[in-house]
Amino acid sequence: MVVGDVTTGTEVLVVGGGPGGYVAAIRGAQLGLDVTVVEMESPGGTCLNHGCIPSKALISATDVAHRAGDAADMGIHADPVVDFEGMVTWKDRLVTRLTRGVESLCENAGATVVSGRAEFAGETTARVVHQGEGQGAETIEFEHGVVATGSRPVEIPGFAFDGENILSSRDALALAAVPDSLVVVGAGYIGMELATVFQKLGSEVTVLEQLPAALPGYAEDLTAVVCDRAEDLGVDIQFGEAAQEWENGGDGILVRTEDDAGDLSTFEGEKCLVAVGRQPVTDTLNLDAVAIETDDAGFIETDEQARTGLDHVFAVGDVAGDPMLAHTAFAEGEVAAEVIAGEPAALDHQATPMAVFTDPEIATVGMTEAEATEAGFDPVVGQMPFRASGRALTMNEREGFVRVVADRETEFVLGAQIVGPDASTLIAEPALAVELGATLEDVAATIHVHPTLSEAVHEAVKGARGESIHY
Repeated sequence: MVVGDVTTGTEVLVVGGGPGGYVAAIRGAQLGLDVTVVEMESPGGTCLNHGCIPSKALISATDVAHRAGDAADMGIHADPVVDFEGMVTWKDRLVTRLTRGVESLCENAGATVVSGRAEFAGETTARVVHQGEGQGAETIEFEHGVVATGSRPVEIPGFAFDGENILSSRDALALAAVPDSLVVVGAGYIGMELATVFQKLGSEVTVLEQLPAALPGYAEDLTAVVCDRAEDLGVDIQFGEAAQEWENGGDGILVRTEDDAGDLSTFEGEKCLVAVGRQPVTDTLNLDAVAIETDDAGFIETDEQARTGLDHVFAVGDVAGDPMLAHTAFAEGEVAAEVIAGEPAALDHQATPMAVFTDPEIATVGMTEAEATEAGFDPVVGQMPFRASGRALTMNEREGFVRVVADRETEFVLGAQIVGPDASTLIAEPALAVELGATLEDVAATIHVHPTLSEAVHEAVKGARGESIHY
């Protein structure tokens, strides 16, 4: 039996239940708004189901095995056996728990969660096709709309994702077995994270990057530490190689590349992971019905309040463009909900931290020295290597550093760059300093626990003042 088409109403319609969408729904409900959130798949979006959480779960699990088997210097001699099936089961169990948690959070806050695919039918109406045979559809009338449909992996010509030979990041995270060899196209954050994971799991990994360096957007002295570690693990990184085509060959596939000089090369692997970026999901929305335009890349342009060209429609998360980060989506979702509720909210990205969960991690916030100079500041820089950190050495971590950038005259902290253990956590202190307008003296006068990695931030700050004690 097919359920008939019905019409319902809501104050706020959120299209997409990922980081931006579910946070907008929860915050809106907390502020007393009647909120309906529509999600095509599982609550939590790509981040929770097919990205951030499953990838970090595999990174953590493989690190446990790798460290145990590489700790002879610490007097530990082990040869860990990885049960990949068990690892995947553990990873999937975490994802399921968090997915159910997101749905419960929305419902407990008072938001209505609807399963289906939503598209606009007019400026204040949307049509929702429910998932499952015979489930029918409904029309939802709304006063305010929030687009939070996220992004999907970019395909390149000749490398259409098939889930068998040519993998997207989603496919790679859903593999049931570790491939003997893996060709990774793209040395961005996804490519480098997963290259390291599969190398540690026993794959022979080759990374092909068209550009002359990995992790574009990050300083070379940061990425060099990551590339050196990856190569020490056995990852073969080939720069200046653009993937052209592939074919079946031998026990796997052959990937052909071309360099800037026009020379051709061939790389063999059991499977090929293509990780060259992500693109917004806007083609499912029927944006013409609400006259919302996208830029050439498909992103929806928004202002500092997450508002689109229509006053009553907002866009948050990856669909709104850079920075395409889950924690940015969280912030944008909150701002959109608060603006709809009449609160004086606005976005400020100057203190938005970024992190790459490679081995070791990279994290940055605010300005680099060059950016500070370009912005008209006279920057002063302090740096602390982890090889001089007692806590880092007790963790058998020697590579990397913390660098802090400040204005010489006022000592306001302008930014920081970290490469090393737990960089993604350590960046929170410099991010708070940038957000609060704290000075070098403020951070230097704050007593840090010993022995901890956070002391490296403290020493970098003191170094910028010419007062470093331990380096």
